[in-house]
Amino acid sequence: MQITRKVTDDVVWAGCNDRRLALFENLFPIPRGVSYNSYVILDEKTVLMDTVDSGMSQQFLENVAYALKGRSLDYLIVQHMEPDHCGTIVDIMRAYPQAKVVGSVKALQMIGQFYDVSVFDAGERMMAVKEGDTLTTGSHTLHFLMAPMVHWPEVMVTYDEKDKILFAADAFGTFGALNGKLFSDEVDFEREWLPDARRYYANIVGKYGVQVQALLKKAAALDIQMICPLHGPVWRKDLEWFIDKYDKWSRYEPEDKAVVIVYGSIYGNTENAADALAARLTEKGVKDIKMYDVSRTHVSELISEIFRCSHVVLACSTYNGGIYPPMADLLEDMKALSVQNRTVALMENGTWAAASGRLITAKLEEMKNISLLDTKISIKSTLQNGRETELDAFAQQIVEAM
Repeated sequence: MQITRKVTDDVVWAGCNDRRLALFENLFPIPRGVSYNSYVILDEKTVLMDTVDSGMSQQFLENVAYALKGRSLDYLIVQHMEPDHCGTIVDIMRAYPQAKVVGSVKALQMIGQFYDVSVFDAGERMMAVKEGDTLTTGSHTLHFLMAPMVHWPEVMVTYDEKDKILFAADAFGTFGALNGKLFSDEVDFEREWLPDARRYYANIVGKYGVQVQALLKKAAALDIQMICPLHGPVWRKDLEWFIDKYDKWSRYEPEDKAVVIVYGSIYGNTENAADALAARLTEKGVKDIKMYDVSRTHVSELISEIFRCSHVVLACSTYNGGIYPPMADLLEDMKALSVQNRTVALMENGTWAAASGRLITAKLEEMKNISLLDTKISIKSTLQNGRETELDAFAQQIVEAM
């Protein structure tokens, strides 16, 4: 049974939903699944925008054939060569031998790296495009804009002049299967989807804020009425709201004045101190406080919350004279994903030689525009009664920094 939905009168969603995959890129948990979006444009010439993961090939080929309504396919546009979007290129080339494959020079090169396409006389079927090139299919004129490192070097996006659609590749994507609801206005996006959209951006694209800003500047010059990403819902309403999120994330500006407390605790004593801090902050009027155990929360969730929140507290035990390993992993991810423009406060613990605060400070100094608050709390085993004034002052500096 085919599963398609109309995007406009002559654009059809022909993608697939994957609820079997446990880890996206074999790294990130996706308990709500993920969609692989592909779009068919029906005009004098027919166009397929990207393909899907190879694990969904049977469903995808059925969807595409149904969307084409018995017509042949003239063009396959490859915007991104990551295997979750290029996994069925060979199947499409085989099913539609007359179709031209359109992509950036790097994308066409990568097709040959992933697949043996020599049997298709691939040189005759490949059509390289560059910034500013267009493809007219009848009433639709497609404009190609290069978007290198959003988030691979070969990426481009495509603007449909007729329907004013931005086919956005991996930009504006999110984790989550669509469950029949193709459009963002068919769901409560802010409540149901925004956390996964943020987690997707922060962990997949977050390193490339400069490149995302460059793409946003190109997009700002276009009259965009709809955004069709390769993952997650299509946007036809309130585009400015979501574009603003991307603008903030790509400039590494926090969304919310909020405190996220991430603790690394071996026997619960560091957790207890973090809990006491959360109580003090609440008493001082801080309403948005989240706490996470670094050992129990996937690092992608932690990175997402650090992208959201303006203030970060790292409470960490010393382990083998170093940083508690899960906290060390988080710090490595923060650096790799270019976390910046955050205010950080430190709590350290060590029964005989508390070293984690000093070592974490050194890691934070490797990052950009991290404001480390002057006062830190150093604990020997447990935060003892009698240190209430010190804890209060520690909490107060966070409040004042907010």
